[in-house]
Amino acid sequence: MSVPDPLPALRDAIANLDRALLELLRRRMEIAAEVGRVKAARAAPIVVRDVEHQVLERARQHAESCGVSEEVLEAVFRAIIRGSVERQHRVGLALRARRGERVLIAGGAGAMGSWFRSFLDLAGHRCDLLDPAFGGLAPEPGRFASLDAVPELDAYAAVVVAVPLARTAEAVAEVVARSLDTGPAPGSAAALRARASGRTRPAPARRPRRRQPLIVEISSIKAPLEPVLARARRDGVPVIALHPMFGPGKSLYEPLTFVLAAQRAPGRERRQLAPFLSHPYTRLVEVPFPHHDRLMGWLLGLAHLVNLLFGAALGRSGVAPAELRECASTTFLRQAATARSVLGEDADLYLDIQRLNPFRSEVYGATREALAHLEGLVEANDRSGWEEALAAARGAFLDDT
Repeated sequence: MSVPDPLPALRDAIANLDRALLELLRRRMEIAAEVGRVKAARAAPIVVRDVEHQVLERARQHAESCGVSEEVLEAVFRAIIRGSVERQHRVGLALRARRGERVLIAGGAGAMGSWFRSFLDLAGHRCDLLDPAFGGLAPEPGRFASLDAVPELDAYAAVVVAVPLARTAEAVAEVVARSLDTGPAPGSAAALRARASGRTRPAPARRPRRRQPLIVEISSIKAPLEPVLARARRDGVPVIALHPMFGPGKSLYEPLTFVLAAQRAPGRERRQLAPFLSHPYTRLVEVPFPHHDRLMGWLLGLAHLVNLLFGAALGRSGVAPAELRECASTTFLRQAATARSVLGEDADLYLDIQRLNPFRSEVYGATREALAHLEGLVEANDRSGWEEALAAARGAFLDDT
């Protein structure tokens, strides 16, 4: 007589428990939604780190009794916390919308423009889009193919310039000129097109404005904008140099780091940005404007370069990719995953991040020197020197703990 297979009954028991867990999660999210409504009414922050830490500590304390590691149970509850934050944020949208502003996104059809639209929508703002890509489409309210087609720029509290890096300076100049009612910026593509077609006209007289929109550009390298920003400061037009440290694939419910390349007194531009960066996971880091590009030479330029070198060197190895993957170490797989992510990004953008950074020679020089130094230590079998080199390299990183 055959013994009944116990697995189906055990799987049914797990399925029943899963349904019970899902019901508990549904009830937890309902309570989170109510918390979100209360916080939205009070304009209180959604993320409270002390509370999150208490939840995670409670999970870690129960890991042993659940028969799993602390890391596993912490990961489970981090996901639950993220879900609760998202739920709280979404239910407060209607209340935030009452306090929201109108925002125009230049480059609104692009990847980062679309990301900012979603981000600002969740903050309760109403977004209109400006992009030449709309030129061949049927007219639609809130969608413009050119800046000239925007009826009134002063109807917007902010203009986000999210165009390709190589075109950012020109786009900012055009918005600044329109903000001043002086027509297209001299030398801009719009001015050249108007001159070529004989449609040039005297600049209209300036009229009193209800308000001047805050212009926010989001380029990765700021040096090309220096002349435009200097003119804007001279003319009293507020332009903020912001840099989101992520790409358009970033989830709206993960930590979102923005670097502010501050041109004015500390804190002033941060306060101007605050209504537009209202989000539970926003982290705004302020650095002096002249320091921004040097910092990005290492954070972006070197990081991109190292991954490109990794792939380029492997391409010259003569070893088949399938064999590399089959025999790969943990370190190789981690590095390969990062390299694939970097190498799959916009090639033009990544070239411009290298090309337009005035500090790239400093980064390249340090990279060559570091490689030559390590190569020399290996050739000389200098073990103490190698150990010192590794210790010095570790000093470049903060301990995550």
